[in-house]
Amino acid sequence: MKRGRVPVTLSVPSELATKFEKLAKAEAKNKSQLFREMVSVYEQRRRENEFLALQRYGAKQARKKSVLTEADVEALVFQGR
Repeated sequence: MKRGRVPVTLSVPSELATKFEKLAKAEAKNKSQLFREMVSVYEQRRRENEFLALQRYGAKQARKKSVLTEADVEALVFQGR
C-alpha cells in the first residue's frame, strides 16, 4: 500500500535552516506546510517561465513570417479554407 506522506531529509547551510524556521514561524505554519507551499510556488514560477519562453519563441517566429497583427493571424488561419 502506498503511503500518503513520505519523510524527506534535506541538508542546508545553518543560516538557511534558521531563515526557514523563522519564516515558518512568521507565517504561522509548520515546516512541512511551508515546504509544500514553497514547492508549489516554485512549480508555478517554472510553468510561467516556460509559458513566457514559448510566447517569445512564437513572437519571434511570427515576426520572421511578417505576422504582426491579429488581422495577419486571421488571414493566415483562413487562407487555406
